[in-house]
Amino acid sequence: MAMSMLRALPVQAPTTRHVQAVRTPILAASGLSPVSSSRSAYAGIATFRNCNALRSTAASGPWPGKLGRKSLSVSSAAATDVQEETHEYQAEVHRMMDMIVNSLYSNREVFLRELVSNGSDALDKMRFEGLTDRSAFETGEELDMRIKADSEKHTITIEDTGIGMTKEELLDSLGTIARSGTAKFAERVKETKGDAQLIGQFGVGFYSSFLVADKVTVQSKSNSSDKQWLWESASGSHSYKVKEDNSGEALKRGTRVTLHLKEDAYELADEKKLGELIKQYSEFIQFPIKLWTTKSEQEKVPDEDATKRKQESADAKAKEEGKEAADPVEPVTRTVSKSSEAWQVQNDSKPLWTRSPREVSKDEYDAFFKATFKEFLEPLTTSHFNVEGTIEFTAMLFVPGMAPFEQQDAMARSRNIKLFVKRVFISDEFDEDLMPRYLSFIKGIVDSSDLPLNVSREILQESRVVRVIKRQLVKRSLDMLTEIAKRPAEGDKKSDYSTFWESFGRNLKLGCIEDQGNRKVLAELLRFPSSKSEDDMTSLNDYVSRMKEGQKDVFYMAADSLDAASSAPFVERLVQRDYEVLYLTEPIDEVAIQNLAEYDDKKFVDVSREGIDLGADDQDTKKTEEQVEQLKSLTEYMAKILGDKVEKVVVSQRLADSPCALVTSKFGYSANMERIMKTQAMGDNRAMEYMRGRRTLEVNPDHPVISSLKGRFDEHGDSDTNAQAMTELLYETSLLTSGFSVDSPKDFAKRIYGMMSGLSSGNGASANGQPRKQKQSTPAVDPEILGADTQNDPWKQ
Repeated sequence: MAMSMLRALPVQAPTTRHVQAVRTPILAASGLSPVSSSRSAYAGIATFRNCNALRSTAASGPWPGKLGRKSLSVSSAAATDVQEETHEYQAEVHRMMDMIVNSLYSNREVFLRELVSNGSDALDKMRFEGLTDRSAFETGEELDMRIKADSEKHTITIEDTGIGMTKEELLDSLGTIARSGTAKFAERVKETKGDAQLIGQFGVGFYSSFLVADKVTVQSKSNSSDKQWLWESASGSHSYKVKEDNSGEALKRGTRVTLHLKEDAYELADEKKLGELIKQYSEFIQFPIKLWTTKSEQEKVPDEDATKRKQESADAKAKEEGKEAADPVEPVTRTVSKSSEAWQVQNDSKPLWTRSPREVSKDEYDAFFKATFKEFLEPLTTSHFNVEGTIEFTAMLFVPGMAPFEQQDAMARSRNIKLFVKRVFISDEFDEDLMPRYLSFIKGIVDSSDLPLNVSREILQESRVVRVIKRQLVKRSLDMLTEIAKRPAEGDKKSDYSTFWESFGRNLKLGCIEDQGNRKVLAELLRFPSSKSEDDMTSLNDYVSRMKEGQKDVFYMAADSLDAASSAPFVERLVQRDYEVLYLTEPIDEVAIQNLAEYDDKKFVDVSREGIDLGADDQDTKKTEEQVEQLKSLTEYMAKILGDKVEKVVVSQRLADSPCALVTSKFGYSANMERIMKTQAMGDNRAMEYMRGRRTLEVNPDHPVISSLKGRFDEHGDSDTNAQAMTELLYETSLLTSGFSVDSPKDFAKRIYGMMSGLSSGNGASANGQPRKQKQSTPAVDPEILGADTQNDPWKQ
């Protein structure tokens, strides 16, 4: 509001009445208090010079490039010397400087990115000027930047051969905080329908120098002036100096920025460190960035002393042989290390995304992917596209050939999407803003000048632009995966999609949970083992194509392993009747399927839950009704024995080889989900009890164990303790075979040990684990003849 009010003011010499009438509302809108002095500035928004005229800020300096459309200018004191002028910042402006240096940037290493971007803008402006006026290049046609570190003097020098600045432009650009010479230049270019790819927009990038330097000097020479000017300021200072540069370090054209480093930033005056920063942030700047480097090379040089000793030894040997002297020996050499210094280009990599996709070969894409993302395998596929319209951006996306080794950190920030603005690297920490979590394995580059970054370019603000870009990236990523899925396998080799699925299949299952809008596309990409797929995976499309006539549902069985799922009692009758069952063996599978709910109008049905429809005919239905009636008394007895452990005991239609199984209700946790939730480190036991599904014990009427139990019950009724023990043992074994855990492992083990003990002794054992009681044997009795004379018995004699 304050800025808009100020822009509406006429540029004229204000009277005291004008100042009093205008100053108070502006300061109130800015949240600042008025100053009593008639010579005060409006919180650094407007500036009076000598209290007579309002200094116009319409002029724009061409450098540096990081400047905004709204500017805060500074007041100027009277000149103290003809050759040197000292200007003071307003008090509020100094506070703004302090905020920029200490609060705006979280990483001080970005100073080089900002200064290099400024230099790139200055070079781009020079290039544009040269296109319109060829004589501009009379002071030199080379357009590049040069960076040099001096570890002894603790300085860093960044020099460009760009457009340079005059004294007035130095005052306007470097003496006015948040004033963008680049923005003004871009507006002027737009008016002339030119094209200049400029980077800076906010006007604070130059002041990031004070993050690492306690003193900054700027030397600049413009074609518009025959003089070279020097700008100088110190960190924490309220003023800066501008004077004619007579240091003898003449520039043909351009700007040289010298940073005198703070003590805690001395380590930055190292060519290796600077090279790393250039590679990280400015690798794809279109102009050459040259770094002064020292090379060490091994060189062979003659060793005169060793050669002399070798010659003397050869002469001595020759005299022993009667010769006057030996022939000259071959000179001896030694290896020495020789250092050389030279300018070395640091940004050799070319920004492939700026080229047309038709002009880039697969080998170029592969090489770029390996170099940029430090990969050693080629990507499975690449997507390179441009989006034009109200929002413009360019992107290159890659599907890696293998998963990273640190899969346990898959949910952490992947740093796989690198964000650029006009080829300048901004950050790789915007993954969650530009790509959903389940596609975090996609690597790529996004270059756009429309992104709503904050002033420090470290925070991507939520806006429609971000949502549009994210939607496009997700669509292109899924298109790439769909294309890979359609590729056939070559010979005995695994298909590309099988390779992809082994590495990133779980990510797509996560997408079925989190991305409701793309579930249909993601469902087509899912793969599962099944009862008919053998060792291969099957897609949902293939499953539906193999469904039996009249089958309405997609059956699945969730377990902790493929063997456990395929041997579960719930799938026995289904497999016998040639129904295909999907086996879900990963913890995320069941949740993903439940979120899908259906596929191609076919509902997903968990075969471990009650109410499964096997499409029984009239004959099967009649047989089941008869069996239910025959076992009614037994099932009621078993339900009474088990009590609250089960909701009911019923006759099963799904069992073939197993005597019984525990099925869960349609709502609540299944056995597999209950097992998973129990392993959660921060699990809630109260929620577990609430979400636990009701259990129903299904018995197989055709199994010998059930027939034996029915016989005992019919013979002895409720009083048979063995029938009770058999019921409890059947329940506990069904817990294990159905995927649950036994309530009391100790009691279960006791029954098993009792049975084993009885079998080993040959006496057998009861179902409760106790040895069977043996009937007492009757002692042998000698026969006796009634009425016989035992004393005169001739047989005994």
